Amino acid sequence: MQPDNALLSKYNVPVPRYTSYPTVPFWKEGIDVDTVKQHFIQAFEKYNSSDGISIYIHLPFCESLCTYCGCMKKISSNHDIELPYIQAVMKEWDMYLQLIPEKPIIKELHLGGGTPTYFSPEHLAMLLDHIINTSTIHHAHSFSIEGHPNNTTEKHLEVLHSRGFKRISFGVQDNDAHVQEVINRIQPFANVQHATEAARKIGFTSVNFDLIYGLPYQTQESIAETVAKCLTLKPDRIAFYSYAHVPWTSKSQRLFDETNLPSAEEKLQLYQTGKAIFLSNGYHDIGMDHFSLPTDDLFIAATEKKLFRSFMGYSSERASLMIGLGVSSISDVNSAFYQNEKKLSDYYAFINNGQFSIQKGYFLSEEDRDFRKYILDLSCNGQTIFEKRNLPILRKHVFPALEALASDNLIRWNEDGISITAIGKNFIRNICSAFDLHLLHNKETLSQKPVYSKAI
Repeated sequence: MQPDNALLSKYNVPVPRYTSYPTVPFWKEGIDVDTVKQHFIQAFEKYNSSDGISIYIHLPFCESLCTYCGCMKKISSNHDIELPYIQAVMKEWDMYLQLIPEKPIIKELHLGGGTPTYFSPEHLAMLLDHIINTSTIHHAHSFSIEGHPNNTTEKHLEVLHSRGFKRISFGVQDNDAHVQEVINRIQPFANVQHATEAARKIGFTSVNFDLIYGLPYQTQESIAETVAKCLTLKPDRIAFYSYAHVPWTSKSQRLFDETNLPSAEEKLQLYQTGKAIFLSNGYHDIGMDHFSLPTDDLFIAATEKKLFRSFMGYSSERASLMIGLGVSSISDVNSAFYQNEKKLSDYYAFINNGQFSIQKGYFLSEEDRDFRKYILDLSCNGQTIFEKRNLPILRKHVFPALEALASDNLIRWNEDGISITAIGKNFIRNICSAFDLHLLHNKETLSQKPVYSKAI
């Protein structure tokens, strides 16, 4: 169901994407590293033997700047920088190994960026072999990588597949030549096709395409053509992301004239156009931004209510302990979040001195964990059940917001729980924000400068 313009205008406000709760702006600088280590050790002892652990490795380098990108990246055509970075990440991993009494059991491993395929196959092999050879691999492991269609070679794919990788995500973004030129992402569709077909030939069983709606000069016609062309390759998953215009944190986005960006109404039409094509071609709406074929693990997890949402988007299983390696990487040990230094020189300085490169983080209270669960349930399953111990807080701070959401037909709720309506699925971020106590208590401070992208 498509909301009317009045609802769009009302709810097109800055809100988090809720890849964590509490969200990053509420984390503390100078978090105590010794306490972080204790939380990590406790989580490892609790989850390693039963669930295994997840690892995210941030590989930040790119050869050229995509001007829409808000990720932490470093642009360089000098590939001599690869080896020092790989060596630093291996040192960081070894520091974790020194904290634990037994081999880690790796269930999930994801290489993100930046452009992971910027690195040579040989350097990726060096990094992966070091981690794999010091670990036990879970029998039901899931290894994945983000690849750039322009530089992902068959040698990359062979090295990755031989080390257990079966999933790959290609950043397509948009196929329109003019849009590609404006965002500096020149990428012939033939490259996407070649990379996709090569991955499947080598043995990858799940291929995801990242697409973005809301970019400069996109039209309903161009987005429909982009989607239709991508579907000729039958990707198993599609992440259909809303462009987040945050020029206060991503300087390259200041190159865009905002008059060339679609309005909220036009942006939602772009989304609805793409979504209609996905659904008519056998894809299922998983939740915020994601679609998949019914044969993919993501759809199966959604039907079994096992979806999880983190800094990597949706995944088919909950990661109880996720270690982030590399510059700016984020770790989630269930009772705490923490993030590495964002500046590459600072990251190197800490790691090469034998110290963890932790810049900031947050230790969750029992209340934080309860409200994190509500937000995860809503973003993954479209519903949640309230804990009775939270009712006093819910009545005081949350229920008034739920009444307003219900009056706009976005939710159904009572004191037992809440479910999101069909029209409410367009405003999941807004609905989740009703449970964000940190946002509620700090609205005045946050209003003084831009922090989050708009909901639409």
